[in-house]
Amino acid sequence: MIYIKDGYVIDPGSGSEGVMDILIKDSKILCMEKAGRTLDELIEISGTSPAEINADDIELLDAKGLIVAPGLVDVHVHFRDPGFTYKEDIVSGAAAAAKGGFTSVVMMANTKPAVDNIETLSYVLDKGESTGIRVYGCANVTMGMKGKELVDMETLSRAGAAGFTDDGVPIQDEGLLREALKRAAKLGKPVSLHEENPEFIYNNGINAGKAAEYYGIGGSPREAEISMVERDVNIAMETGADLSIQHISAKEAVNIVREAKRHSCHIFAEATPHHFTLTQEAAIKYGALAKMNPPLREEEDRMAIIDGLRDGTIDMIATDHAPHSAEEKARPITEAPSGIIGLETSLSLGIRELVNKGYLTMAELIEKMSLSPAQLYHMDAGYLAVGAPADIVIFDKDEEWKVETFVSKACNSPFIGETLPGVVKYTICDGKIVYNGVCR
Repeated sequence: MIYIKDGYVIDPGSGSEGVMDILIKDSKILCMEKAGRTLDELIEISGTSPAEINADDIELLDAKGLIVAPGLVDVHVHFRDPGFTYKEDIVSGAAAAAKGGFTSVVMMANTKPAVDNIETLSYVLDKGESTGIRVYGCANVTMGMKGKELVDMETLSRAGAAGFTDDGVPIQDEGLLREALKRAAKLGKPVSLHEENPEFIYNNGINAGKAAEYYGIGGSPREAEISMVERDVNIAMETGADLSIQHISAKEAVNIVREAKRHSCHIFAEATPHHFTLTQEAAIKYGALAKMNPPLREEEDRMAIIDGLRDGTIDMIATDHAPHSAEEKARPITEAPSGIIGLETSLSLGIRELVNKGYLTMAELIEKMSLSPAQLYHMDAGYLAVGAPADIVIFDKDEEWKVETFVSKACNSPFIGETLPGVVKYTICDGKIVYNGVCR
């Protein structure tokens, strides 16, 4: 049993918050009550017989001055397993997630082999079960991510696919995507899309503007994203499928999603911490460490993303955790791979950039990092209530830490050396402490 005492509880499920005590027994929340009662009173309120409780088995977590929230949910991570485990694997990725306060993650399917078959899907799900957190896996939309032939969506759904995505490769065949969305709608599974039309892109990962001019390359223009977002929200509205626009980066794309959501409840969007924190100037300053697809754009785009988070156009924050080796990121800008890691800095960047600057309340940030992503993927997660899964993060919103080392195998982050607010003290998943930042 775990006894969380005097924490400031934020529950996006009920919209309530305040200083409370929480009792956890086995894998569930046994009791949640306003602080001030004794442990014996809490046990009595829970309906549990004192005879069932061994005092020596109760672990007290003093959460006074700390925030207690649902375990965070990230629906966009790359754990590179199978095929690229020198960058990351499912075990190391899950450990990085736990350190960041995440209890549920959804892995993308651009592995080698790709997750277009039951064998690979079973491998990643089985390995995920050994990590201590809840690891879900998407299957691909198309075989081998080649955009030519749909996977057996029905079979993969029955085998446990949380959703479908070819993230990393846009689906250019409009008819094929329409059929995929029709099938996904029948299955009740979301489809998450990487929206960059390669016909517009000269060099990926760098904005076609000031940053591309600095490197003397063509870069990736905003039109690459705008054209595909516009096409795909219309197809989603036709088919009734749940469509998530991944890592939105352009102000025009935010506006397209905003308008589409006025007409459909099936359109969703995610924003990454790097896109609401940085602009193309970071790509000039940090080089390949700030190269990602889609690229960091202009200040107007960054603010449009924040406005989208504020008004609900953008439903969730997702890291797009994308590990690469130091050798790969040291290559010339046009040869280095795109992507940065983000699981261990995500909560802190949300606090610094969104809460401390007055754009979101802490409750709104927690909702976008837990309940909203959980709802898209139909997870029983993202809320705190009696009988709910005991998936919890406890953190100090004010304590600062310096970004120096990572639990992840990778260290490709432009935030190295920065001091950030928000220190995770405990991550609890399924009633067990899976990260302890107090006793390290």
